[in-house]
Amino acid sequence: MTTIVIMGRKSIHILILSLLVSVSQAQTGGDNVYEFLNLTHSGLVSSLGGTNVSLNTGNLNLSYHNPALLDSSMNNSFALSYVDYFAGVNYGQVHYSKTYRGIGNFAAGITYLNYGSFTEADASGIITGSFSASEYAMSLIWSRVIDTLFSIGINVKPVLSHLEKYTSFGFAADIGAGYHSRSGLFSAGVVLKNIGLELTTYAGEKRQDLPFEIQAGVSGKLAHAPFRFSLTLRHLEKYDLTYEYNDTTATATDYFQSSEFLENLMRHAVFGVEILPHKNFYISAGYNYQRRSELKLETRTAGVGFSWGFGINTSFINIEFGRATYHLAGASNHISLIVRPDLLYNRFRK
Repeated sequence: MTTIVIMGRKSIHILILSLLVSVSQAQTGGDNVYEFLNLTHSGLVSSLGGTNVSLNTGNLNLSYHNPALLDSSMNNSFALSYVDYFAGVNYGQVHYSKTYRGIGNFAAGITYLNYGSFTEADASGIITGSFSASEYAMSLIWSRVIDTLFSIGINVKPVLSHLEKYTSFGFAADIGAGYHSRSGLFSAGVVLKNIGLELTTYAGEKRQDLPFEIQAGVSGKLAHAPFRFSLTLRHLEKYDLTYEYNDTTATATDYFQSSEFLENLMRHAVFGVEILPHKNFYISAGYNYQRRSELKLETRTAGVGFSWGFGINTSFINIEFGRATYHLAGASNHISLIVRPDLLYNRFRK
């Protein structure tokens, strides 16, 4: 017990130190290398708005968003996700988990992003062939239960990016912590995502920052109704998520008295809801305010920023589907399959 307490204290110290070091260099989308690390693979998570770090439901895909959510109930689980993105781009993820008593829970896998094939031409416009572009990240996840309520985890992610003949290699890590109530109705999580650096650049240019981000969230299920709600806050390391930054001389009172404060507050929030009519089936929906604010058209907003999905859960296989609307031009479809090979084998052997 003493060893576990010491490990918990050390993990908290690491979290605080990483926070202080990384916040000073925090930047948001468009300024960083390896932005694909923030893509959502899971059918469930995509249907809940694209981000969730608090759901404690034994779903292996959730451990990619918060490594502390990896637990012993996922032992021998195999997860496969595929996303049909835009303009011929697709990406996916594969993970496998294993629990070792006294050591912790482990998962390993790979994430890929395939940009497809491009036409190659010389400076005069003469077509000379074609080339491809793709990016990959390994995932090496470890988690451990501190006590019956708290857990910690880390996800180590070596990254390889190959764009035509240019290659970049880097290293990222996620550090997370989780809490779940004894009743199982409430859970919470916090994650420091993409801590690391670009080790080798594409063409000898200056190294770029990784898309570091702090996320926190809560999930709550009603005791006597089939509903579960989630709220996830993104980019807690930075207040202003608008394109044109506010005057730094403005006071806190100025922000509270203007709509700019509420606008920025909402851009951090992702909302999700699940309808659970049966333990083997769910319907889910989500709302991402920042996505809607940045990608909608003023003449027609439609369903931009909204997402939905459904899933079938059994003891040996889970099937998830999620659809997220980014723009009037289209939406992304997310399909996930989580299998327990040992239980599936035993079932068909009978």
